[in-house]
Amino acid sequence: MSAPWFDGFESHRLQLPGRTVHYRLGGALDGPALLLLHGFPQTSAMWHRVAQRLRGRYRLVLPDLRGYGQSQAEVPDAPDHAPHSKRAMAADVVALMDHLGLDRAHVCGHDRGGRVAHRLALDHPQRVRTLCVIDIAPTLDMYARTDMDFARAYYHWFHLIQPAPLPETMIGGCARAYLHAKLGGWGSGGLGHIEPEALAEYEAAFCRPEAIHSACEDYRASAGIDLEHDTASRAQGEKIACDTLVLWGERGVVHRLFQPLTLWQAQCAGRVSGHALPAGHFIPEELPQDTAHALQAFFA
Repeated sequence: MSAPWFDGFESHRLQLPGRTVHYRLGGALDGPALLLLHGFPQTSAMWHRVAQRLRGRYRLVLPDLRGYGQSQAEVPDAPDHAPHSKRAMAADVVALMDHLGLDRAHVCGHDRGGRVAHRLALDHPQRVRTLCVIDIAPTLDMYARTDMDFARAYYHWFHLIQPAPLPETMIGGCARAYLHAKLGGWGSGGLGHIEPEALAEYEAAFCRPEAIHSACEDYRASAGIDLEHDTASRAQGEKIACDTLVLWGERGVVHRLFQPLTLWQAQCAGRVSGHALPAGHFIPEELPQDTAHALQAFFA
């Protein structure tokens, strides 16, 4: 499907205390709400092809996560990296839902967006109708599984968490090359799956010192305070209450090193279904039609 860049969508900014949330809004404004959350190192632009296929059925809300794209993290850093925790990012999503008058929504997250969606479903279960996570296993399980194979494949999980400003300085030395390496990796086989408009947006958004720092803070939070939150949730018996769909790429690291369906079933009280797709990590851009079809069938 070929469509003008985000045809039928509007770009908005929501000013909140200490941060600004940028989001795209479009689709069937009287349809059920569907939130699409992007991952690293991207923006809401990653959903363009999927959104065009779903716009006739859903009211689509596509935010940039805190510190990514045009969503600015204006709060100061903290020693525990709490301002970039998935709990804080999920709170941004709830504030956006409140602003739009959405009591509940279907939620789908890819990569980091899936981790935000996971925390959203735990902290605010009444706001999530159904959940989809794409090409991730639970953060706690992935870190617990760490071995040489995982460290080689996801070295950025350990590089980005080093104390500032070392990773920021290293990435900033050639941010565009770093960005392209990530977007073309993890089984994706280069940049051919990315629309030119999306790639231009990723480059403009990521290749800035403050954006690189925010991405590092996101990962620092995941290796610290997010693990504390996840450990506490498990100790308290908290599980995802809604039905959950799990999608992952056959050529990706998650497929090779983990059993995503089994791991998510252990964290859910509702029905869990899912399957692998013939793609690498960036499934919504590599296989937008298959992604849209899976979401529409699940959220129906």
